[in-house]
Parts: sequence; C-alpha cells; structure tokens
Amino acid sequence: MSAARDVRIVALWRDDPKAAPMTIDARIDDARIVSTWDLFGAFALDADGLRPFILRRDGRIDFGFGESWRSDLREATIKVGSEFSVWFNESDSGRYRIVKLAVLGAKDNK
Repeated sequence: MSAARDVRIVALWRDDPKAAPMTIDARIDDARIVSTWDLFGAFALDADGLRPFILRRDGRIDFGFGESWRSDLREATIKVGSEFSVWFNESDSGRYRIVKLAVLGAKDNK
C-alpha cells in the first residue's frame, strides 16, 4: 500500500477533447479515490466558462440549483489513460479519459 496523496485529476471527454475538460481534486491511494468526503471540481464549458461542481459520495455531480449529472469516477482506477463515465441525463452519457495527475501543493523548482 502506498502513501495517500492529494492530486488534481484532469480528464478530457473522449469524443471531443476540446469540449468540457474536467478537473477535480481528490485524495488517492493505490490508484483509487480514498476521499470519503465530497470533492470539488469544475468543467470548462465552451461558451459558458467554468462550471464548478461538487462530486457527492454517491457519484452525483451536483451543480447546485437542483441540477446534477452522475459519474463512476469514484470507482475508476486513477491513473493517466484510465477512463470513466459521466451521465448528463437519463439517455446521454460520455466517456472521459484521465490525461494528467498533478500533486496538489507541489512546485516546480525551475
């Protein structure tokens, strides 16, 4: 078992990597999210700018004001190249691919 670390997960929509990139901060250990609390993230939507959300413990992506999507990110393997699903409504979903993991608080000493 490795030491838990806090990371920023960056994921791109597989069908259109330029539309709605997703970032979320989480604690991971052995390539799994171990954060038992709600997580904070955002989608960068084309014309609407940033769309912050809370990823609830049950996988619900909560935008507030009664609007939510769903995701299986909490069950996914957290490593570059892994994929997970986001359901936008009952009939529309997309696959996201993790493209970057950045350790939170780390600085480049260049």
